[in-house]
Amino acid sequence: MKTLRLAAALLLGGGIVHAETPLPLIPMPVEARPMQGTLAIDTHTVIAFVPGDTAAEAAANHFAAELRRSRGLALAVSASAHAPRGAIVFATDPKNPVDEREGYTLDVDGNGVRVAARDGAGLFYGAVTLWQLASADGRQGGTAIPDVAIRDWPRFAWRGLMLDVARHFQSVAEVEQAIDAMAEHKLNVLHWHLSDDQGWRIEIRRYPNLTAVGGWRTPPGAGTHGEPDRYGGFYTQQEIRDVVAYAAARHITVVPELDMPGHAQAAVAAYPDIVGVNGDHPAVSVDWGVNPYLYNVDEKSFTFIENVLDEVMALFPSTYIHLGGDEAVKDQWKDSPAVQAKMKSLNIASENALQSWFTDRLGDYLGRHGRRLIGWDEILEGGLPRTASVMSWRGVQGAIDAARQDHDVVLAPAGWMYFDNHQSDRADEPSGRLSVLPLERVYGFEPIDTSLTPEQARHVLGTEATLWSELLPSERHVQHALFPRLDAMAEVAWSPVEARDWKSFLQRLPAQMRRYAALDIAASDTAFAAAIHLDDAVPSMLASGKATVRLDNQTGFGTLRYTTDGSMPTVASNAYSAPFTVSLPATVRAIAIAPDGTPLAAVRSRIVDRDNLLTRRNGEFMKCPDGGLGLRLPLLPDLGDMAAATYDVDLFHSCWLYPRAPLDGVTHVRVEAARLARNYGLAHEQSKVVSYPSKTPDGELDIHQDTCAGPLLASLPLPSGKALGERFVLEGDLTRATGQHDLCMRVTAPIDGPLYGLGSVKLLAPDDPQPRNTRPQVVPAHAGTQRPSSRSPR
Repeated sequence: MKTLRLAAALLLGGGIVHAETPLPLIPMPVEARPMQGTLAIDTHTVIAFVPGDTAAEAAANHFAAELRRSRGLALAVSASAHAPRGAIVFATDPKNPVDEREGYTLDVDGNGVRVAARDGAGLFYGAVTLWQLASADGRQGGTAIPDVAIRDWPRFAWRGLMLDVARHFQSVAEVEQAIDAMAEHKLNVLHWHLSDDQGWRIEIRRYPNLTAVGGWRTPPGAGTHGEPDRYGGFYTQQEIRDVVAYAAARHITVVPELDMPGHAQAAVAAYPDIVGVNGDHPAVSVDWGVNPYLYNVDEKSFTFIENVLDEVMALFPSTYIHLGGDEAVKDQWKDSPAVQAKMKSLNIASENALQSWFTDRLGDYLGRHGRRLIGWDEILEGGLPRTASVMSWRGVQGAIDAARQDHDVVLAPAGWMYFDNHQSDRADEPSGRLSVLPLERVYGFEPIDTSLTPEQARHVLGTEATLWSELLPSERHVQHALFPRLDAMAEVAWSPVEARDWKSFLQRLPAQMRRYAALDIAASDTAFAAAIHLDDAVPSMLASGKATVRLDNQTGFGTLRYTTDGSMPTVASNAYSAPFTVSLPATVRAIAIAPDGTPLAAVRSRIVDRDNLLTRRNGEFMKCPDGGLGLRLPLLPDLGDMAAATYDVDLFHSCWLYPRAPLDGVTHVRVEAARLARNYGLAHEQSKVVSYPSKTPDGELDIHQDTCAGPLLASLPLPSGKALGERFVLEGDLTRATGQHDLCMRVTAPIDGPLYGLGSVKLLAPDDPQPRNTRPQVVPAHAGTQRPSSRSPR
């Protein structure tokens, strides 16, 4: 995986290309009128506020801090009733022409800068806009900003980001860095997912086992290949207060989420006799997905929950408290005589209705304390609780239904706002969900459905980006998933519909990518990275010794420049306009260049030779006809190396296709594979996991021609053992065939054991270096762990 940090370090030769672009602002303001002229900002510039204007003082100090952080430029901040010419002045103005909440005016001219607003939030967002103008070039030291008149305010009151620290813990410093990024995007709600099956992350003093027990898990493969022996962590109450205060200083409200009645295994592990349903004493879960544990519905359980909520409310001043409600598999309630008796006594006919009763009771408790409950859209299924607001994730219908019932809603639909989905289908994306959520789709989301009446539409509080962390084990993974898609989401949440324009957004992104590089944020460049395609069939390329190369990128933005001699491309290299021909062997390198001459992405490379034409690597395999490759996994669940090998898997079918394999003259096959953790709670879908017949106790990798029912070309025995994170090589003869054929590759290992992943499959002819033998060869875990990040998908 490459990031813009690498791209920014490239030494590009040639001249700089200049082009007219919109103001380098994201999100786009309601109104921005550029004027002639610029204003210099340097070490002599003064930042001023009227004495006693505390809101203006806070905004001025924030602007100064952002300049120091991004440009290394230290400016004096002072209280002054009469600022000198050229000063940057912040002022609270009760008569400011922008009277919308959080709105502001920003005026830059020869006399200096004036940022004014009726409230502190407006002044803060004016400071953010001014910082964007001053940091667009990504450089250090002084700068110049354009003369402009801006009038701006947000479209939605809820502009959120959900951070999931239950699956993979983030330190206070990492959470605060995310808060800084939110502020720089004018987002104002941090939805903090603090409990789930895999961990309880908030100290509750009345129940210390919630963190002493529930805050830690033993990972699959613990203590091997870099996997920790024990994984977890939690925030003390003082750390929670510090984060809440840090966010409040940036006009961000922190909304905590404690998941219930489902996703409760960490809580049950800590206090099985208080909140458990069936008497089990489980460990904290290591399985991602949907697990069976629920909170009980007796008085003992409710007393526990209410005591927890008392401490939560003392820490978080937010109006809303999120109580989850999603993916609560009701089997434990169905199987419990005590729960069934409770339902009968309450005249409740179904377990879904029992969840609504459960949620309603807690909503009433929060309401008596001046708070409001919000939950995922499953809380609609048994009848919408009277006091609840709804966060819609399974599409937009939940939000529509709730708004029509006069309940407030927040839109976080998975198809537009789940940022753990990959940003592209490239082979060099890191671990994550293989469903692709590209930048343009995020940008195109509209939170207010056209079917809602104006009165119903008023219940749409706003929208939220959601970042589940099962497959994001490090801060760099989180940054790669968030940026630059968070820019698109921010413009959806802030800017008026008429101000949003995809082409304009793309023109404004290079400045934002430079800001990320200056702040050492590992933003993904995959929306702009060059993809290097080969348009000829492999047999034709091998026979002719030539290949037709085609270049593109996901957004179509920027100029693609390339070389074919292995040298690094620059702004002076060939500009791509049409497919071109290379002679084998060749190394094609390409880069996307923004209109202003800066790189949009790191250089991507592809080696075109016999060895690579006969090899498919992870990210180049296709799904089998009856399955679907859904996840890209690391070698072990909690390894945080962005550059380490990853493996695409189908949880239900251990099956992959090698597309259009050229089999003429091929006699052998060499497979690099790995044994992975099968740590997935599949609930009622467990029965869909397919077991393929095997010939040995450990199973084989069977390779079939054309289809999975086609002729068997090879059966390579898997190595014995169940050690997770183990990488191995399978080698063997391949029954001779002719022509191009898909190869169906299936693992027949027992489905109650590990998963398997394929790193690469290489076809060999008699003249190629031959396999050593047909027995599986275990290789060191660290060997060859670098993913082929320089390769593009075919």
